Amino acid sequence: MGILQMVVIILILLVLVKPLGTYLYHVFSNEGNRTDKWFSFAERPIYWLTGLRERKGMTWKVYALSFIITNLVLVAFGYLILRIQQYLPLNPNGIGSMEETLSFNTAISFMTNTNLQHYSGETGLSYLSQMIVIMMMMFTSAATGLCVAIAFIRAITSRGTTIGNFFEDFVKAQIRVFLPLAFIVAMVLVALQVPQTLEPTLSLTTLEGVQQRIAIGPVASLESIKHLGTNGGGFFGVNSAHPFENPNGLTNAIEILSMWCIGAALPYTFGLFAKNRKQGWVIFAAMMMLFLSFLALNYAAESQGNPAMNRLDMDSSQGNMEGKEVRFGIPQSSLFTTVTTAATTGSVNNMHDTGTPLGSITPLALMMLNNVFGGKGVGLMNMMMYAILAVFLAGLMVGRTPEFLGRKIEAREMKLIAIAILTHPLMILVPTAIALATSAGTDAITNPSFHGITQVLYEFTSSAANNGSGFEGLSDNTAFWNVSTGLVMLLGRYVSMVVLLEVGASLMRKGRVPETIGTFRTDNGLFVGILVGTVLIIGALTFLPTVALGPIAEHLTIR
Repeated sequence: MGILQMVVIILILLVLVKPLGTYLYHVFSNEGNRTDKWFSFAERPIYWLTGLRERKGMTWKVYALSFIITNLVLVAFGYLILRIQQYLPLNPNGIGSMEETLSFNTAISFMTNTNLQHYSGETGLSYLSQMIVIMMMMFTSAATGLCVAIAFIRAITSRGTTIGNFFEDFVKAQIRVFLPLAFIVAMVLVALQVPQTLEPTLSLTTLEGVQQRIAIGPVASLESIKHLGTNGGGFFGVNSAHPFENPNGLTNAIEILSMWCIGAALPYTFGLFAKNRKQGWVIFAAMMMLFLSFLALNYAAESQGNPAMNRLDMDSSQGNMEGKEVRFGIPQSSLFTTVTTAATTGSVNNMHDTGTPLGSITPLALMMLNNVFGGKGVGLMNMMMYAILAVFLAGLMVGRTPEFLGRKIEAREMKLIAIAILTHPLMILVPTAIALATSAGTDAITNPSFHGITQVLYEFTSSAANNGSGFEGLSDNTAFWNVSTGLVMLLGRYVSMVVLLEVGASLMRKGRVPETIGTFRTDNGLFVGILVGTVLIIGALTFLPTVALGPIAEHLTIR
């Protein structure tokens, strides 16, 4: 039954890929279509107020500068609100202002689409902060990532000097994609008993006569964009394991599909831009093969239970249920864990810190591989990066100048891709080494030995991958962790985005090479295998030694 539940959700996703991918193509193709009739009435006033009457195309440099400056302004705004929230309205529970380094970390975290939380939502933020900082950044960070991905797609599939207008793309992403979808999902969640209110915390008397305070608030609206935008920050500290955020199996399935659908649909959108749908399906197939492999690893490891507990002759027929909600069980917990890290969401319905050592390899590996399906466009851009690398390596093997989508891949593109590939492990391994070598880092570890190493490694991996989930056993709300992870999130977000935009622009300037009998095809099953192999080999060469020191060593020890 558990496997059947996972299969049903995956099949629903497959059904959604083509229509949603087609819709995204129509939104961003800049060609007249029905979406203009549906949404132009809302966009025209925005363009008029912001002076965007003529929305000229931008070069990659102007596009990159535009989204970086926009994000910096929003970070400054968010930081200010968090620092003075105790003096602002919509704070019925009298929550104080946030500390400096925690405000720094939180503002960066939500603007970079990471949503790493070093605070507990229901006790750390007022309703105003939840709505105009957290939810605002959930919309804007998701829109930024989607816009950059679309600009990258335009660059590698077209010819010219411009890749679109960031501000026009940004408005379209909000008005035509996230706002309508978030409204629909929020209404469905409200119908399924997820709270949506501005009333203060409830104070109730239990049957034993004890006063109990129950946190509520505008939960459903945050949950919808949290998952659709692959944000992940929870209204409550325990995230989607909380019964108000995720009451039952149906809401669990809706949240899984919400955070998975757009990232899964973007490869099909890419195929439409490339005028070759097979190209899109190849990328999607590679993503799905990696996803299913790591899902199987997590499900098998958690189903077998904890070896240390099994040795005590305890009933392990239910598998490792530590840290998991009974209403979801292992199948839905494993699927949620795999989706949330493959789609760089970071939302959790179970605590990853309590998973089996082998089970914890799945979320770690998916983030280390630069997210398989990725967030709003991140996964597609990273997979395209690996695809270009795979073509280059294949070209070296046969002694032919590599080509991708009819453009030659030369030294400049490979140098830029090398920067993008090396930046990711650099942002993970160097801070991890520093944290493990200093008391400021090791003081936060709550578990000794190999599990403690995994806690530190997971925190920086989640930050660099802009995922946001955590091994919540780590005591990370300190100045060291707030500042270090904040810097890692900034570099992990913007370096690869800017570099890959430049790669796309470099390919865009090149003329198309005619296809010949010797052209290496990238739209067939063979290339799927080559692409998957490239991702796994690069990931293993980079991270396997570190993983061996953490979860693998822990697994061998507790056996």
